[in-house]
Amino acid sequence: MLALGLCLVFLAVSGAGAFPEALAAKNISQKEAEFDKTYTDAVNSELLNIYTFNHTVIRNRTEGVRVTVNVLSEQKETPVLFVMRQKEAVVSFQVPLILRGLYQRKYLYQDVSRTLCQPQTKSELETQFFYVDVSTLSARNASYQLRVTRVENFVLRTNERFSFNATAAQPQYFKYMFPEGVDSVIVKVTSGMAFPCSVMSIQDILCPVYDLDNNVAFIGMYQTMTKKAAITVQKKDFPSNSFYVVVVVKTEDQACGGSLHYYPLSTDEPVDEGSRQKALDVVVSPAITATVYIRATLFCLGIFLSFYLLTLFIACWETWRFLWCLAGHPHITPDSLLGHPPYDGYGHGYGSFGKHQGEAPVPRTHTGAGYRSLENMASRPRLDSLSSVEEDDYDTLADIESDKNVIRTKQYLSVADLARKDKRVLRKKYQIYFWNIATIAVFYALPVIQLVITYQTVVNVTGNQDICYYNFLCAHPLGNLSAFNNILSNLGYVLLGLLFLLIILQREISYNRALMRNDMQALECGIPKHFGLFYAMGTALMMEGLLSACYHVCPNYTNFQFDTSFMYMIAGLCMLKLYQKRHPDINASAYSAYACLAIVIFFSVVGVVFGKENTVFWIVFSIIHIIATLLLSTQLYYMGRWKLDSGIPRRILHVLYTDCVRQCSGPMYVDRMVLLVMGNIINWSLAAYGLVVRPNDFASYLLAIGICNLLLYFAFYIIMKLRSSERIKLIPLLCIICTSVVWGFALFFFFQGLSTWQKTPAESRQHNRDCILLSFFDDHDIWHFLSSIAMFGSFLVLLTLDDDLDCVQRDKIYVF
Repeated sequence: MLALGLCLVFLAVSGAGAFPEALAAKNISQKEAEFDKTYTDAVNSELLNIYTFNHTVIRNRTEGVRVTVNVLSEQKETPVLFVMRQKEAVVSFQVPLILRGLYQRKYLYQDVSRTLCQPQTKSELETQFFYVDVSTLSARNASYQLRVTRVENFVLRTNERFSFNATAAQPQYFKYMFPEGVDSVIVKVTSGMAFPCSVMSIQDILCPVYDLDNNVAFIGMYQTMTKKAAITVQKKDFPSNSFYVVVVVKTEDQACGGSLHYYPLSTDEPVDEGSRQKALDVVVSPAITATVYIRATLFCLGIFLSFYLLTLFIACWETWRFLWCLAGHPHITPDSLLGHPPYDGYGHGYGSFGKHQGEAPVPRTHTGAGYRSLENMASRPRLDSLSSVEEDDYDTLADIESDKNVIRTKQYLSVADLARKDKRVLRKKYQIYFWNIATIAVFYALPVIQLVITYQTVVNVTGNQDICYYNFLCAHPLGNLSAFNNILSNLGYVLLGLLFLLIILQREISYNRALMRNDMQALECGIPKHFGLFYAMGTALMMEGLLSACYHVCPNYTNFQFDTSFMYMIAGLCMLKLYQKRHPDINASAYSAYACLAIVIFFSVVGVVFGKENTVFWIVFSIIHIIATLLLSTQLYYMGRWKLDSGIPRRILHVLYTDCVRQCSGPMYVDRMVLLVMGNIINWSLAAYGLVVRPNDFASYLLAIGICNLLLYFAFYIIMKLRSSERIKLIPLLCIICTSVVWGFALFFFFQGLSTWQKTPAESRQHNRDCILLSFFDDHDIWHFLSSIAMFGSFLVLLTLDDDLDCVQRDKIYVF
C-alpha cells in the first residue's frame, strides 16, 4: 500500500510539472479529508501533504467542487505548490499566485480559490476520488489553510438570476445545459460597479477550464466588461449541449478604459484582494426563435416594397386622370391639367428685381430682350459650339453678346443665360457622374467585402468578441454573421435607391420621347433636364446601404469609413444637384467634384486616426476649412469668372478700396451675398467649435459640416423660389413635410448611441440596450429604416421641386 502511495505521489508531482527537487521529499503525509472542513497545516522541503477526497457523482446531476487555499507565511521566493489530481484532469497553481499585467508587472495573490471541472460519467452513480497535494522547496515551514466545498447552484437555471463574487485569484464559473426545445440562449452578466475590469467567457465542457486572467482567452468566446456583457450562444456549437460561463477579474483595468497608476507599482507587495473584488449577476435566457427571424425579415421587406406599390399606384392614377380629362374635356389643355399659369407675365414679384414689379405683361408677340415667343426661341441659332466658349479676342458685337463672360456679369440672370451649351455636351458631362460613382463603388466595395469577411472569420475562430462593437443585448446571429439584424435593416437603402433609379429612368424616357417629337415645352421650357446626377445619387444611396451593412458585419475603429464615405458623397451630390438646377452650364465637373469628396474622406480618416487631442491637426484643419469656404464663396459669387493666381491679393485690395473706402456701395449680387455671408458664418463657427471642443467623433463632425451646408443651401433655394413668385406643387410640398418629420425621428434614434468605437469595447457595452421592435431590431436599426426613407424623400424633393416650371420659358426663370 505504501509503494502504491509513493507511485501516485511520483506521478502527481511529475505530471503537474512541479520542481524535480520535490521528488527528494523524505516524509509524505496522506490524510482522508472531508468537505466543508478547514485544514491548517504546514509543509517544507522535507514534507509533502496529500489530502484524499471522495464524492458520489450522479449522471443527471452536476455539482461543482471548489478548492480554497490561503498561505499564511510569506513565501515569495519559494512558493507553495498545490496540485489537484482528479479523473481526466490535473490542476496546479502556486501561492503566492503570480499574474502579469501591462509592461510585465507582477501581481501576487495569497488567497486563491479554484473550481474543479466535472468529469463526465456514464454510470448512474459513480464514486470518484481526487487528491490535493501540497509541497514547497522552502526549508522553513510554510503554513497554509485548505478548504474544499461543494458549490451550490453550480448549474444555472434558465431565466433565474444568480449573484456571486469574483477576484483575479478567485475566478468563478458555472455550467448551463440547454433545455429541450431551446436552440439559442443569451448569457448576460451585469455588475453595479464598473471596476475592477473583468472578463466573461463561454467555454465548452472540457478539462481543464481556463479561468485565469492569463489564459481565459485561450478557448471559447470572451468579452471584457465593466457593467455589462452579453454573448449569444447557439446549441449547435456545443456537442455536449452544455457550456461553462466563466467570469474572471483582470489584474489591471486598461482593457476596460481604466488607469494604470491605481494599482501597486512594486512587484514585491501582494495585491489587496478586497479592492479587486467584484460582485456580479448572471442570467441565461432563451434567444429569439426562427419565427422571429422570419417575421422581422417579412416586416422589413414589406415596409420598403410598399413604396414600390405606392409609386406604381400614383403613376397609374396620374396617367388615368390625365387620359380621362383629355378624353372627357376637350377644352382642357395639358398645361391647365398640370396647374401651370400662362406664359405671359409669369415670374413678376421677385424681390431683387424691383424694376420689373408692377409692369404690365408683355404680349407673346413681343420679341424684345425680356420675352420671346416659343417660335422665336425655337428658331434662334445656337451661339455656342459643342465645347465651352473660350476667352478669345472679339471684334464684332455679336461675338460680345454671346460671350459667357459678358452674360454672367449681368446683374439679373435667367436660366436661359446659363443653359447655352449644347444638350449633348451637358448630357455627357453629367453622365460621367454616374459612371464615375459606379466605378468607385465597384473598386471600393470589393475589398471592403473581403475585409469584413476576414474580420468576421477572425471573430468566429478566435472567439474574441472585443474586435467588433455590436449592441450585444440585441445582436441576433445568423450563420457566420454575428449581428444579422443590423445588416438586414440596411436593406431599405438598397431597395429605395433602386426605386429612385427606376423613377429617374422613367422620367428620362419620357423626356427623350418629348425631345424626339420636337416638343417645344421640353426644348425651351422649365429647368433643363439632366439626369446624370440623379443616377449618381440613387447609386450612392444603394452603396450606402451595402457599405453600411459591411460595416455592421464587424463595426470597429478600423472600418468606420465604410459607413460614412457615401454619406459624404450623398451630401455633396445633393448640393451639386441643387446648384445645377439654375446653373447647368457652370456646374462642377465629375472629376473635380469627386476629387474634392476624396479629400474630405482623406481628412475624415486622418482626423479619426490622428486628430484626437492633436492640437496641430485641429489648427491645420480649421485653417483649411476656412480657406476652402472663402474660395468656394468666391467661386459661387462670381460664377467661376475669377482666377486664383499671384495677382489676386492686388485685386482684392483694389475691390476693397473702390467699394468700401472710396465709395460705400452695396454688393452687385445681393441674394448670393446673403447666402454666402450666412454660409461663412456657419462654417467659421463650426471651425471654431472643432478647434475649441475637439469632438471625439471626427467623422460625425465632418458629416455635420456637410449637412449644415446642404440644409442652408436648400432653405435658401426654397426661400428664393417663393420670392420669385414660383410655387411648390402638392407632391413636393408633401414630400418636404413628411421628409422633415421622418428626419426628426431618425435623428432621435441615431443619437441614442448604443455602442461607440471611440471607447474601449467594455465601455461601449455599457450603452447596449435590448431590442425595441419585434424583439429583433434596436434603436440603430430603426435609424436605418427611417434615414433610408428620409433620404429617399429628400431625393424626391430635389426631383419634383421645380415641376411647377415645366411650362415656363427659361428666360423667365430667374437664377439665384
